[in-house]
Amino acid sequence: MSADSISSARRPIALTIAGSDSGGGAGIQADLKTFEAFGVFGTSAVTAVTAQNTMGVRAVHPVPLTVVRAQIDAVVDDLRPSAVKSGMLATTALVEAVAEAIEAHSLSPYVLDPVMVATSGDRLLDEDALGAVTRTLMPLSTLVTPNLEEARILTSLPVTGEEGQGAAARRLVEMGAEAALVKGGHADGDVLVDVLWDGRRERVWKRERIDTRNTHGTGCTLSAAIAAGLARGRGLSESVERALDYVERGIRDAPDLGRGHGPLSHHIPPD
Repeated sequence: MSADSISSARRPIALTIAGSDSGGGAGIQADLKTFEAFGVFGTSAVTAVTAQNTMGVRAVHPVPLTVVRAQIDAVVDDLRPSAVKSGMLATTALVEAVAEAIEAHSLSPYVLDPVMVATSGDRLLDEDALGAVTRTLMPLSTLVTPNLEEARILTSLPVTGEEGQGAAARRLVEMGAEAALVKGGHADGDVLVDVLWDGRRERVWKRERIDTRNTHGTGCTLSAAIAAGLARGRGLSESVERALDYVERGIRDAPDLGRGHGPLSHHIPPD
């Protein structure tokens, strides 16, 4: 077998840089399950160890910066990823360290999930780290995936309705991201709207709201699914659409665990 044949037979690799969720529904755990569902080999760099369940975050233990960087370096040296995503980064120093690693290794495509607040309401990003996200990570990102509140914080826009989501997506691209997906899952109403702007074209997806408490880890799962699609060589718009479909079906098939915001199901094959 030729070297080209061997290379083409290998599974794509994706890297997640995020926090660990002891409850298993979000963070590193959700990302790795999602990668596997998409047929992508998952690698990870753990940024923090959290004590949490479906009801909330009880404790957060940051991983030393040198160890976070060592994890990224070790993965890239031997298992270079075809796509990368980041989630919970928490502090300015960590944001800057991750940005340095992504830039040093020329890691791309890169999906930036600007995790600020958990589904339970617990804050996961220091207020003074916001500037570091926009200054260092945004310009490196292939796609940034904020929810409505994160989009408001990042852009200082009201972000109300489909038009507001589109305006925020454009602002995020002006701020340095190649593309922006402003998610509408936190909006009121029976129809949820997600807006993608890639600098040239706007795409809008509309879905009926599912009446459920099982939404823990949806943001992590969505960004991981997009990264998995990109790792497999799919285009951005297709990767986003397949990821949105995967999350919707994961919510519908949720195992209904825990007493708070339950996790969705990751063990469903993508369309």
